[in-house]
Amino acid sequence: MKIIVTGGAGFIGANFVHYMLEEYPDDHIICLDKLTYAGNIENLESVMDNEKFTFIKGDIADRLLVDKLFRDEKPDVVINFAAESHVDRSVTDPDIFLQSNIIGTGVLLDACREYGIKRFHQVSTDEVYGDLPLDRPDLFFTEDTPIHTSSPYSASKASADLLVQAYHRTFGLPVTISRCSNNYGPYQFPEKLIPLMIANALNDKELPVYSKGENVRDWLYVKDHCIAIDLIVRKGTVGEVYNVGGHNEKTNLEVVKIILKELGKSEDLIKFVADRPGHDRRYAIDPTKIGNELGWEPTTLFDEGIKKTIGWYLDNRSWWENIISGEYQNYYEKMYGNR
Repeated sequence: MKIIVTGGAGFIGANFVHYMLEEYPDDHIICLDKLTYAGNIENLESVMDNEKFTFIKGDIADRLLVDKLFRDEKPDVVINFAAESHVDRSVTDPDIFLQSNIIGTGVLLDACREYGIKRFHQVSTDEVYGDLPLDRPDLFFTEDTPIHTSSPYSASKASADLLVQAYHRTFGLPVTISRCSNNYGPYQFPEKLIPLMIANALNDKELPVYSKGENVRDWLYVKDHCIAIDLIVRKGTVGEVYNVGGHNEKTNLEVVKIILKELGKSEDLIKFVADRPGHDRRYAIDPTKIGNELGWEPTTLFDEGIKKTIGWYLDNRSWWENIISGEYQNYYEKMYGNR
C-alpha cells in the first residue's frame, strides 16, 4: 500500500512511521509534516534514506499543496496525526488549533473525495468526551459517551471528528476514527508531562505540578497505540469509532513521584502551581470494542513503559536538550514562571 501519514514528524506520528516501515517493508510511507515547534525532523533521521519512505514539508491546511500531493502520489490510505495538541497552548492561542485541526482535516477529506482512497483514518483523543469525576472510578468513556469538550484543543478535535463522520455519511467516504488516552514514550516533545518531568529532574530543576496533582490520566505506551491504529485501518469497520486505552490510570502526582524514584531524585523538586483553566479531572477509556472486534489490547504496563521511556530520554539526551531552548523556553516561562 501507499500510505500518507500526516504529522509524521511529531511524537505519535514518528513512532507510527518507524513501526510501519519495520512491520511492512513493502509499503510506501509518505510523511507530510509542517515541522512546527513539535514536529522534529530528527525524529525521522534514521529512516530518511529508506527507499520506501518519502518526506514532504507542508501544511495540511494548504489546499494546493495537498491536492498536488494526492494527484502525484495517488495514496491508498491517509492517516491523519497532524494536529496542534497541547491544551495549555490552546488556552493562550486558540486560533492555530482551529486552523490546523479543523480546516486542515477538511482539506484532507476533500482530497480523499477527489482522488479516491481505501481508508481515511482520523487520530483523535479521549479529551473530546470531557472528563469524569474523581470519586466515580466505575465510570469510563465508551464510544457512545456524548462529546463534551473542555478546552479549545478538545473542541477543535471534536469538530474534526464530526467533520470526518459527516463526510462518511454524506459522501460515503471510507473513514475510521480512534480516540486514545494519554500517550507516552520515545520522541515526545518536552512540554508534555512525562518528558517535562524527566528533563527537569535530570537537570535538578523544579517539577511544576498543577494544583495538588490529583488529576487522573489513563496512560498508553505509544507502540501499543501504533499497533491499534494499524489494526483499525486494516480491519476496522468503515464509519466506526474505536476507543484505545491503556488500563493504566495514575494521578499526575503519582506519575511524577514514579519518575523521581526511577531517577533517584528527591520529591523536594516538586512544586505545586496554580491550576490551568478548565482542567479535566479524570480520563478513563473503556477499550472493550476494539478488543472484541479486532483482538487488540495494551501489552505494556505503566511500570514497564515508564522504565523504557526514561531509558530512551537518558540515551537521547542531546535530542531533548536541543529542543529546550528558544521558543519553547519562552513558552515554558510564560506558562510556569509566575505560578
